[in-house]
Amino acid sequence: MANEKTVAMLLAGGKGTRLKSLTKKLAKPAVYFGGKYRIIDFPLSNCANSGIDTVGVLTQYESTALNTYISNGSNWGIDGNKSLTVCLAPKQTDEGASWYRGTADAIYQNLDFLDSQNPDYVVILSGDHIYKMDYSKMLDFHKANKADLTVACLNVSLEEAKRFGIMKADANFKIESFTEKPKHPESTLASMGIYIFSYKVLRSELIKDRANPESENDFGKNIIPTMLANKKRLFAYPFDGYWKDVGTVESLWSANMDLLDDKCPLNIYDSKMKIFSEDTRSTPQYIGPNACVKNSIINQGAFIEGNVTHSVIFNEVTIEEGAVVEDSVIMPHTVIKAGVHVKRAIIGTERVVEEDIISSQDEEIALVA
Repeated sequence: MANEKTVAMLLAGGKGTRLKSLTKKLAKPAVYFGGKYRIIDFPLSNCANSGIDTVGVLTQYESTALNTYISNGSNWGIDGNKSLTVCLAPKQTDEGASWYRGTADAIYQNLDFLDSQNPDYVVILSGDHIYKMDYSKMLDFHKANKADLTVACLNVSLEEAKRFGIMKADANFKIESFTEKPKHPESTLASMGIYIFSYKVLRSELIKDRANPESENDFGKNIIPTMLANKKRLFAYPFDGYWKDVGTVESLWSANMDLLDDKCPLNIYDSKMKIFSEDTRSTPQYIGPNACVKNSIINQGAFIEGNVTHSVIFNEVTIEEGAVVEDSVIMPHTVIKAGVHVKRAIIGTERVVEEDIISSQDEEIALVA
């Protein structure tokens, strides 16, 4: 079909409590990453690089900064006459606000938006993962298998499998079983939370799910098991690139540190699959004559006069002479004062750090265990 249309729906409403102080006043997808980016830059850039020109971003918790950041999608080139990026908040009705009850309910509440776009396929994404992926290849896989639903997957360790939706698939990648966060996993094939639905199927399944008072309105817990029980065509799309769920302080820190490893498969410098972000219009970075910087990412606008080793430093960060930063992530507009030692920590935005951060009781500092 020559005029087939694909719409992406990006779930970006999570509260992100496991990121502690980093999400106290900020939605998880808006948290900073990699010296220049925010987490949500990755799925949005993937959409742009995959030729998807209509994206609905479903926001909820602390959404003001996120909505402002996304704006009209111009940072990712999804803002032209034939493209659209729109933020979709929970519906306000005569009965009051209806917060999203689960991942499936979030999409259900926006069926009117999807109906207005009249897509053939819908790609459902999460806003808290770091990865690069060409969704057009997954869509080709979906079409070739005449699938009702395709789930992106990767192999994880047996211990990690307890945190994911785990599936079994046959030799042709047809899904035979699916269990959300099993206590005793029978497989290590994990869902990445990336789905492609044929839209007519998605619409029908969401309406039936909403009518079930016992449902938790969740894709992993309800929609996928129900579709399997009803003999729908579900397929697992294997992904072998870099992918990380950055929902905890430890995983966010680890993903930042991965960027400093020259063997890391996530290449943020690859112009063929560029990760787009807002233009901060910062001044050039400054490295002082007595500064020492080793194996670190230093963004524009940073003012470095101290020692920085194996760390990720964002824009407009000041590290004074005599300060030492090791194995850490320092987010924008933060000052590390002279004589301070920061080690294995994530420091949020607009902080003035005047005491050593090696073992801190300050709730505003995200330390890595």
